[in-house]
Order: sequence, then structure tokens, then C-alpha cells
Amino acid sequence: MKTLLIIGAALLALAVTAMAVFVFIVQNVETPTYQVVTQDNAFEIREYPPLVVAEVTREGARQTALRAGFSPLAGYIFAKERTGERVAMTAPVIQQRDESIAMTVPVTQTQNAAGMWTVRFIMPASYRRDTLPAPANAEVQLRELPSRQCAVVRFSGRATDELIAAQELALREWIKARGLNAVAAPIYAYYNDPWTPGFLRRNEVMIDVALPPQENR
Repeated sequence: MKTLLIIGAALLALAVTAMAVFVFIVQNVETPTYQVVTQDNAFEIREYPPLVVAEVTREGARQTALRAGFSPLAGYIFAKERTGERVAMTAPVIQQRDESIAMTVPVTQTQNAAGMWTVRFIMPASYRRDTLPAPANAEVQLRELPSRQCAVVRFSGRATDELIAAQELALREWIKARGLNAVAAPIYAYYNDPWTPGFLRRNEVMIDVALPPQENR
């Protein structure tokens, strides 16, 4: 019995240490700055400044395209094929279908269907587009996303198609209730590595919106 208690205490200590390391790493990964215009529990309206990204386009279902897009982007920032310095990893990795999805399209039909997806790594704020190393892979493109206002819902858990579809539907309903207009296809944002437990994960669905006149700045 004593041996079991010792083993249990050791495992608990290991888990606490692992959690502390995880929190330290997550807190030290750069994320883009933004201003919160409105907050309503898990929902927000945010203002983002222009962001420089590296992106690739891949075809397939959401998860297939995400996995396929991650590799060349990781190769770019870690200087696997090109010369020059490494670029620090940031969060989140973002993904967007290359089409405008109307508010009337059922979101449950958009996840599993094959299509073209753009997968993006957000570059650290210390870089401009013209100061980043040139990609060796022609599929990796550098571009600047313009400043924008977006509605966002934040949630935890494994980012399955079903969970994302449910959160996207909730966000679309929230957008509609506030009298906002969606102006782009939704963006799916993933903040964690694949080994992070579901309850610690941060995911977001983001939709660019046009605000009513009284809320525009």
C-alpha cells in the first residue's frame, strides 16, 4: 500500500510539473494583438491590425488540408529548405476555406466536403513582409492581411468537425442577433499542439463582419 502511495505521489508530481511546463510554453508563444470592442461571454468582436502571414493552399476535407498545409509552413519558419534565420513559431495556426459561404449554408455541410483551404502561420510582429526570409518553396506565399473587425467564439476541446460546426452555428446566430453582416468565410484558429489535453485547448471560430454604423469607429 505504501509503495502504491509513493508511486501515486510521484505520478501526481510529474503531472503537475508537466502542467507547469505547458503553461510556461503557452504563455511565451506570441499571439497577435487585438482590441476587444464587445464581449459577451464566449463571444467577442475584435479589431485586428494588419497581420503578415505565410500561407499555403491545400485541397481536401478540413483536417486533411490542415495537416497537409502545416508541413511546408513549418519547413519555412524552421529554415528547412531556405537560407537565413529561423522565424519563431506563433499562435494560432489559422485555416479558411477559399470561398464565400453564405449565412444560409448549413455549416454541417462545409466541414467534411473536399474543397480548397488556405492554411496560415501568423508571423511575429517584429517582421514586415519585406523583412522576412524569402521562401524556398514556391507554394509558400507571404502576404499582409488588412486590418479587420471580426466576431469570434472561443471554446476548448478537440477541434472535431462536429464541435467546430456547432460553435460556428452558435457564432452565426450571435452575429445575426446583433444585426451584423458576415463579409468573409469563417476562419478556424488552433492555438495548441496535438498533444495538449482537450480541456486545456484553445480554439476559435472567427468571421469578419461589418459593424452597424453606431458601432463602427
